[in-house]
Amino acid sequence: MQKTISTLLACLILLPSFGQVPKKVTACLLAQYNKTISDRTIGNNPWGAGLGLQVSLNNKSKFTPVIELTADIYLEDDKVLRINPDGTPILDDVGGMVNLFAGSSFKLAKAAYLSLVAGPSFISGQTLPGIKTSLGFYFSKKQKWTGKISYINIFNRDKKTKEDFSSLSLAVGLKLF
Repeated sequence: MQKTISTLLACLILLPSFGQVPKKVTACLLAQYNKTISDRTIGNNPWGAGLGLQVSLNNKSKFTPVIELTADIYLEDDKVLRINPDGTPILDDVGGMVNLFAGSSFKLAKAAYLSLVAGPSFISGQTLPGIKTSLGFYFSKKQKWTGKISYINIFNRDKKTKEDFSSLSLAVGLKLF
């Protein structure tokens, strides 16, 4: 009888410890504001706002693989028609932008990290290469809330002039799991 009680007691004590497996994936929902730094039609899209999802693979290294999916909409427009040097109108302003970036994050400290991600960006029906560098930080030790300052560069957005689209992004995120 004493062996049975001891065995049951040991199982009840040890069972939760086996169930506490660290999560392999962390996901964070981000709300962001983008300020356009350079673009051929900057007056038609001076700022944008959107949502994003950042997923990272937890490991014991300082480098962590990261995937980011963001979608932004640019609502403000100065309603000015811009034209090319040959007299044709420029009609491809940024109404919205979707980015699917993958890369790596480097833990600077327990509460701060740097990340570099790259991948396709979808703007005005075009698929263009883009890159995003970020400095992120956590607001608490539990790392439930995060903030991020990022520089986004989309290469060759304007096909005629080969000009890039770049913006500064400020984001606040909540860890989902």
